Amino acid sequence: MAKNNSDFIDIAALVKQYISKWYLFAISVFVCLAIAFFYVSVRQQEYAVKANLLISTEDEGAAGGMGSLGALFGSQGYVDDEIFIVSSHSLYKNVARDLGLNISYIYHKNPFVSEIAYPNHQLEVVPQAGLLDTLERGITFKVKVNEKGQADIDAKMKRDIVAKAKKVTLPYTLDTPLGKFTFAKTNSYPEGESVKMSIAVFGYDQAAEGLDESVNTEIASKRSNVISLSINTTNPLYGKAILNEIIKKYNERGVAEKKSQNELSAEFIDSRLDILANELSQSESNIQDYKQRYGIVDLVVDTKYNTEKKARLEEALLEARTQEEVIALTRDFIREPRNAYALIPSTLPNEGLQRAIEAYNELVLKRSEMLQSAKPDNASLVQISEQLDMMRGNIGTSLDRALETSKVSVRDLSKEMASTQGSLSELPVHEREYLDLMRQQSVKQQLFMFLLRRREEVSLLLANSIPKGILIDEAYTLSDPLGMGKKMIMLIALFFGLLIPPVWLYIRRLIHNRFETRAEVERITDVPIVGEMCIDNSGRRLVVASDDTSATAELFRLMRSNLLFILNDPRDKVVLLTSTSSGEGKSFISINLAASLALTEKRVLLVGMDIRNPQLANYLNVHPRFGLTQYLSSSSVSIGQIIEPMPGVKNLDLIVAGPVPPNPAELLISHKVDELFQELRQRYDYIIVDTAPIGLVSDTFTLDRIADAAIYVCRANYTSLNDLNQINDIYEHQRLKKLSLVINGTATKKTYGYGQKKSGK
Repeated sequence: MAKNNSDFIDIAALVKQYISKWYLFAISVFVCLAIAFFYVSVRQQEYAVKANLLISTEDEGAAGGMGSLGALFGSQGYVDDEIFIVSSHSLYKNVARDLGLNISYIYHKNPFVSEIAYPNHQLEVVPQAGLLDTLERGITFKVKVNEKGQADIDAKMKRDIVAKAKKVTLPYTLDTPLGKFTFAKTNSYPEGESVKMSIAVFGYDQAAEGLDESVNTEIASKRSNVISLSINTTNPLYGKAILNEIIKKYNERGVAEKKSQNELSAEFIDSRLDILANELSQSESNIQDYKQRYGIVDLVVDTKYNTEKKARLEEALLEARTQEEVIALTRDFIREPRNAYALIPSTLPNEGLQRAIEAYNELVLKRSEMLQSAKPDNASLVQISEQLDMMRGNIGTSLDRALETSKVSVRDLSKEMASTQGSLSELPVHEREYLDLMRQQSVKQQLFMFLLRRREEVSLLLANSIPKGILIDEAYTLSDPLGMGKKMIMLIALFFGLLIPPVWLYIRRLIHNRFETRAEVERITDVPIVGEMCIDNSGRRLVVASDDTSATAELFRLMRSNLLFILNDPRDKVVLLTSTSSGEGKSFISINLAASLALTEKRVLLVGMDIRNPQLANYLNVHPRFGLTQYLSSSSVSIGQIIEPMPGVKNLDLIVAGPVPPNPAELLISHKVDELFQELRQRYDYIIVDTAPIGLVSDTFTLDRIADAAIYVCRANYTSLNDLNQINDIYEHQRLKKLSLVINGTATKKTYGYGQKKSGK
């Protein structure tokens, strides 16, 4: 059964394999370290340049306290919005224009090192007037100036040379499809030395796009109002200049925007003050007219007076009506005949009437007393009665006059009450209208005073405009360069130098899909290994001889011993040798194994039964008259005619395959094959049969009936792992008797004590 190759990793085998490939590690480490050393020698250190800007989120402008008025002119900004202004294309364009970043000067020290020439550069180029404002495509100049001051200039646009000049003296004007460019030396030019530079000229828009790619702007943290700017560059001065100029342009833009906002606010305030002054004057005139129209001095005082007056009138009217009712009741009581000499039950507010009624009641009481003792016709009683009649008549007359007077008083009080009630009912309307007028006047007055204060603030802000951005950190360079240090790069190179060989070996194995050592075969298959054969570079077909002590000969002797152990039955004589495909050394193993057996003084026969592709005769350079196929296909050829002695090898005979027949499969399954090997078993001690490769045809399985054992030849770095799995299947299903393996093409080992180590094939 096939072994499970994925259950474990044979560390020892891996280490052994890596040790055997030590030269790969040495080469890999050397190459990686050399590349790393070259890289750290020529690379330019890149540094991070940073700057920090605090954004004031509180609007300090004149419109700051005007609510929506500030938002009207956009005076309030927030960090999330300001970061877009800091990194805006228009701002970058202004930076590029002021710093001249649309023209970049690159100084080439050598073929591997280039640096930005800033702030000083040896050469300069001046485009013709107005060209940079309309330039849409970039152009690059390669300038080489020799020690004599002669310059070669090549102008390129998208890799195409559009203009050139050779051996010219600077200053020089070059005419290109975009316009004229003048090249000249600067004060930094090293006289007597050669200079090589690249000068790229772009439009301001393209330069702004380059800044947008190289400059990083971000909010320092979610809870802060700080914008952090950074740029990575090999020239820290270049990076500092860019960041400082960005901050400068941002603040200039902010100051200009605030100044413009404040000027707009001032114009708006002045116009509103003129309008409000007229409206406020009109409101005051309306209030004056309203007071005069309705006689209002003070609405609160007037309201209080009328309310108190109404209360007094209500009380007086109630009292007058009460007196009127009392007088009317008293008058009606007196006029009633049955009440002629009765007491008058009334108390009148009129003192005269009240005294007359009291005198009348006293006289009535006196008469009542007299009636108790005197007769009705008593003169005194009659006199009192007459006096009472007269008094009652006078009281009635007085009551009539008092009733009329009371009615007049009630009528007058009612009129006055109605007038007062009307005045009070009109007060809410007057109050509402008056309050509306006062409210309008108050609002306009407050707004007028507010605008007066704001006008003074605007004047102050126009004189002292403060930028929105507060510089926290001017552009500074981090002390440590970006990227890894030299030691780290060398360590990483060493690591990769040690890593590449195992990875390469592993990938090579995956792609190659071949085994390399016996240990790999043993891990993959359980098929017994009868021997292994090292690579032989002698060029001989027959390497086994009685006096040969080479490693190859010794390995064949060891293989012979193992084979004899397998052929432990005296009747076991026939051994088939096969392989997966041609080229695995099957014929070489067959010849030399047969020769090794012959050295034991046994009669050995080597039979070539690969009748589809017979190579054994050519391999040994022998050409017998008859071969195996001729014997099997003809009754006129005898066994003795196809057997030839092996030249130079005692006790070893040979049967070659012969011509290729048209029906090889039918020949191999014929009874004549069985009869042949029955006869050969009688004549020979061992028979080695060189059969066809199993991976191509099934002839070997057909011949298993006449064999006692089978040897499967596989070759290191040639036989695939899939072929080994096929061998496992054959072994597991016992399709070949006593199957064993021979590993061919392994490396020569000094483990036998014989011979001299030979180089591998």
